[in-house]
Parts: sequence; structure tokens; C-alpha cells
Amino acid sequence: MAQKNNLQLNIREYRPSDQRVVTELFCDGVRENIYPAFFKSMSHPDHVGVALSISMAGYILGGSSYFQALLFGAAWAGVIYFCCHEIYEGYMLRRLSADMADIQANYLDNPNNGFWVAEAGDGELSRVVGMVVVTGRRETEEEHHDILNGRLGTGSSADGSGDSGEMSFLVVAFPWRRRKVGSQLTQRALDFCKERGFARLLLDVSSPQTGAISLLRKSGFIPTSSHNTTHSNRWIAKLARISVTRMEKFL
Repeated sequence: MAQKNNLQLNIREYRPSDQRVVTELFCDGVRENIYPAFFKSMSHPDHVGVALSISMAGYILGGSSYFQALLFGAAWAGVIYFCCHEIYEGYMLRRLSADMADIQANYLDNPNNGFWVAEAGDGELSRVVGMVVVTGRRETEEEHHDILNGRLGTGSSADGSGDSGEMSFLVVAFPWRRRKVGSQLTQRALDFCKERGFARLLLDVSSPQTGAISLLRKSGFIPTSSHNTTHSNRWIAKLARISVTRMEKFL
């Protein structure tokens, strides 16, 4: 139990009764990245140049019409917004229909996985204001043999141990941010990994999630790789200009 500014916060394991609020937290946490991704993408020099060119074309084709110029520019902005929306909305729907559809089977029944919520308040007035998930991965004998022979698998760490935890769904309700809720959830995930004997904790963070990246750096995570691959069509990902950074902390 932690207390700060009269805030009583309890990090506890997920219960079936939390499903509705956890689902809402997850959906809100994913969707809130759409607008930052859109504005970040539109500010890129390439997109600024395209927007100006399209607006100029609209101005000329419309017979020196400022309205036509604005309309053409807005159409381009709409395409970029659609791409950003498609990436995050698609990710959300995919996870809701997969692992989030049966939290008990996918997380709680596996001793190498963990699902926790942050509960603020006391007694009947308490409410869930945050969540975090850890999915454990144990190194197989074949992967261990590969490491001994100098070949690292995709899930193996450079120190020769592939046992690791992957953190996801680190979400804090907006009114409860900057109150150490995210830090305590992250620490619970780290403690769980240490208890299970994992060598490291890792997660993927998209470029618009600047707040999460800052929190993770303060917790000792470092970026180890970056890519632009998403579940969406590659042209949608290219236009959205969203990159994904893998961050890790060795334990």
C-alpha cells in the first residue's frame, strides 16, 4: 500500500469482476495515441510538403479558390488520420478478440504470466485506475543449444539467458497520471520477473507514446531496437510514420 497526497493505492492481481473497467482502460489507452500520432505525422517535412503541394493544386484547379485549396489540403490530412486510426484501432480490436477475450486462460492460468490492476481509494469507494500485464517466455532446450553454439534466437538475450518477460497494457487512467501509479505498476512487473527468475523485462512502445518512454527510461529501461512494422498494410504504416521501439531492462 502506498500513500501520496492522500492517495491510497493498492497493486493487486486481476479479478473477473474487473473485466469491464479493464477493457475500458485498455481501449482508452490505445485510442488516445491516435491524435498524437496524427499530429506527429503531419508535422513531418515530407507530409508538410505534400500538403502544400496538394493545396496549391487545389488552388489552381479551382480557379484561384482558397476554399478548394483548403479542401484539397484537408483531404490529405484525412488520409493521414485514417492511417493512424487504422493502426491503433486495428491493434485494439485484434487484442480484444485474442488474449483479452479470455484473461483467465491466457494470463492467470499460466504461472509465468501476470495481470495486475492499480486500485485507488478504500473499501466500497475504491476504483481501478491502472493496469499492467507480463507474459513470460521460457527458453527452450533448442534455443539454449543455439546460444551455446554462438547463435542467438529472436527472444534470447546477449548474456545467454532467454528467459524473459514481456510487459504490455501499461495503462493509467488520465486523471491519475503523474501520481506514481505507472511507476508502481512497472515495479510490480519487475518484481514478478525477478521472482520468476527472468533475465530481463522488455516491451514495445510506439513513437507517439512519449510519456511512457519517459517513465520507462526513469525506471532503467533502455532502447535496444526500432522498426516500422505494424499489423497494418505496409503503405498505411509508411504514411502514418509510426515507429516502434523495443525497450528492455536486464534484471
